[in-house]
Amino acid sequence: MTLSISLTINGHRQDIAIDDPRVTLLDLLRERLDLTGTKKGCDRGQCGACTVLVDGRRINSCLSLAATLDGAAITTIEGLVEHDVLHPVQAAFIACDGFQCGYCTPGQIMSAVGLISEGHAGDDAERVRELMSGNLCRCGAYQGITQAVLEAQKVMAGNPAADISGRSAA
Repeated sequence: MTLSISLTINGHRQDIAIDDPRVTLLDLLRERLDLTGTKKGCDRGQCGACTVLVDGRRINSCLSLAATLDGAAITTIEGLVEHDVLHPVQAAFIACDGFQCGYCTPGQIMSAVGLISEGHAGDDAERVRELMSGNLCRCGAYQGITQAVLEAQKVMAGNPAADISGRSAA
C-alpha cells in the first residue's frame, strides 16, 4: 500500500510517495531525500542527533512516522543557511567552539534554534543546559554549546551588546 504525503521541507513543498507506512521521518530525510545532515545516533529518541523542527517545534525525527506528518513544515540543518549566510546559531557554535567531533552538532543546533524560538533560552546557563539535555555530546562540548545558545539568543533578540565571538561587547 502506497501513501502519498505532502511536506514542506526547508521551504520547498514536496509530494512524496511512501511505500512503507513505518518509515520514520529520519529515514525519509536521509535515505529518500538525501538530506544527510540530520544524523542517526541511537535510533531510539535518546540522543537528539536526529533533531529537526516540525512546524517550528523540536522533535526527534527517529521517533516520528513520516506518514503522520502530512502537511507539516520540516526544517533540517540544511534549511538554516539563507543566501550563503549562516544562521546566528550556526555562527555562534563556530565562534564558541560548540562542537568537537561534530556528529551531534546538527541536532544540537536544531534543538538550540527551537529552544530560542520557543522563548525559553533566557540568560541562565543552567536553564539552557536543562532545556538542551535531550541532546547528548559524547565529546563533552557542553560548555561551548551552552555559551553558543546564550550568545545566539542575544543576537537573535537584537541585543546590541551581543558579540557572536562568544564574549560580551560591554
